[in-house]
Amino acid sequence: MRVFAAIEIPDDLKEALRSFVGRLRPTAKIGWSPVDNLHVTTKFIGEWPEPRLDQMKRTLASVPVNGAIEVTVKGLGWFPNPRRPRVFWAGVEGGEALRTLARATEQAVAPLGVPIEQRAYSPHLTLARIREAVPLDRLHQTIESFPAGCGFNFGSFSATQFFLYLSAGGKYTQLAGFPLG
Repeated sequence: MRVFAAIEIPDDLKEALRSFVGRLRPTAKIGWSPVDNLHVTTKFIGEWPEPRLDQMKRTLASVPVNGAIEVTVKGLGWFPNPRRPRVFWAGVEGGEALRTLARATEQAVAPLGVPIEQRAYSPHLTLARIREAVPLDRLHQTIESFPAGCGFNFGSFSATQFFLYLSAGGKYTQLAGFPLG
């Protein structure tokens, strides 16, 4: 089973993103992410044996936490860059509290054999994946048509828990929740 740890995005923020993505979707034939699947990943775990699922839940329950995390979703970007993008994303700001949760999760699951991520933690919401070169001119023009200074601020929320998710067949299912304080 393929699993990861993440923070759930509240419904009102999903609606703001759904509206935004709805305006962009017709402008580019790329792999748009289902808005209901959006989440803030704190640790990608990968393949995990089902018989050891309780061990993973216990480990995540032991992650030290310091209380709710204030999260803001704003800004847009491209991985690795705008000229040859593979991912189109919305930015996630959670300050040191979010980085600390990601680091603590990483450290907690490493002794279980989960590989340590070599890249710096870069929280984001994957709005779309670009698997092959396609024209993105209309997408860029539509993004540029939004009012200057809007900052693409989709909203903020207070995360009070994180979850262990199962990823199967393009759907994400919460397997367990862990309070943040």
